[in-house]
Amino acid sequence: MRYVRLGPSGLKVSQICLGTWFLPRSPERDEYGVPKVSLDEFERILKYALDKGLNFIDTANRYHGAMSPVDLPHRGNSERVLGKVVNKLGREQFVIATKVGLEMAPWPNGKGLSRKHIMWQVRESLRRLQTEYIDVYLTHTVDPETPKLETLRAFNDLICQGKVLYMGLSNTPPEDVIEYMETAREYRLHQPVTIQEGYNILRRDIEKAKVPVARRYGLAVMAYSPLAQGLLSGKYLKGIPEGSRATYFRAFKESITKESLDKVSKLLEIAMEIDVTLPQLAIAWLLHMQEKLGVTVIPIIGATRFEHIQEDLEALDVKLSGEVLKRIDEVVYGLKT
Repeated sequence: MRYVRLGPSGLKVSQICLGTWFLPRSPERDEYGVPKVSLDEFERILKYALDKGLNFIDTANRYHGAMSPVDLPHRGNSERVLGKVVNKLGREQFVIATKVGLEMAPWPNGKGLSRKHIMWQVRESLRRLQTEYIDVYLTHTVDPETPKLETLRAFNDLICQGKVLYMGLSNTPPEDVIEYMETAREYRLHQPVTIQEGYNILRRDIEKAKVPVARRYGLAVMAYSPLAQGLLSGKYLKGIPEGSRATYFRAFKESITKESLDKVSKLLEIAMEIDVTLPQLAIAWLLHMQEKLGVTVIPIIGATRFEHIQEDLEALDVKLSGEVLKRIDEVVYGLKT
C-alpha cells in the first residue's frame, strides 16, 4: 500500500479509500422489507483491506449500505455498521471520514450546514460510529441559506473540542470552495484539507474547474464512483444482473445508455489486451491522473463482495503506458472508432 498526506495536512491515508455507500447485502430483511447489511461479510472485507494496508474509510450520516435512495428511517445505518466493525478491529488504526448536510429529519433544521444542524449531527455520528472523534468531517453539499462563516466556525469549534480532526468539502462548486478557503484564512479558522467529487474515466468534468482550485490550495481530491457506480465493472454489458444496483437505483439505471455501454465495451478490450480487469484499469487511470493534474487523487472504492476488494486493491500495481492512456482518451472522447 502507498500512503499520501491528505492535502496540506500531516494526516497519512492509504492511496485508496474504502467507501460504504453500498455494502454487502444480507438475505435478511428488516421490518420495512429492506435488505440488511451483512456484518460478517463487511468485517471480512474490512479486515482484508486493513491487512493490505488500507486505513481510510469513507461514509456519511445519510448512507444505509443496502438501499438508495434512502428514506428517513434507514439513514445512518452505514455509520452504525462501520462503528461495530471498526471497534472490533481497532479504532485507532483507521482514518474515518463522514459527512453532514443532507436531510436527516423532516423539521426545518433537519438538514443544511447551520451550526444547529452540524452540532446535532456530529453528536449522532459519534454515537453511531461508537467513537470519540471523527478524523475527517465533510460538508455533504452546499447550503445557500447558511453563511459560510457560520459553517466554518462550527467546524472550527468541533476541531478545537477534539470531536473532529480535519474538515473537507463534498459536492461543492469551485467558487464556493474558494469562498470557504478565503473566509477561513481571513478569520484564521481551520481550513478544509480535501474535496470529494465524482470522478472516473467517463466523468471528468471536475478537471476543468474544481481540480485547478484544489491545486491552488493544495487540497486532496477524494474521488467517489471510480467505477461509475458499477458501469465500469463491465457487468452491465449483457443486461442488468439480478440484485445489481441498477435493479433498485433508478437514477443509475437511467445512466446506462447505448453510448455509455459502447465506451465500456471498448475500454474492456483495452483492459484485456494489457491483462488487467476493467475495474483495475479504471482505478489505475485515476491514480495516474494525480501525476498529470498535480493533485493527490484518492479513489473511493466500493465492495459489495469480498472479491471486489481483492481485485480493486491490485490496481495499485498496474502501470499504464502512454499509448494505453491515449487509447482511453480516444474511446471516451470519441476521437477514434
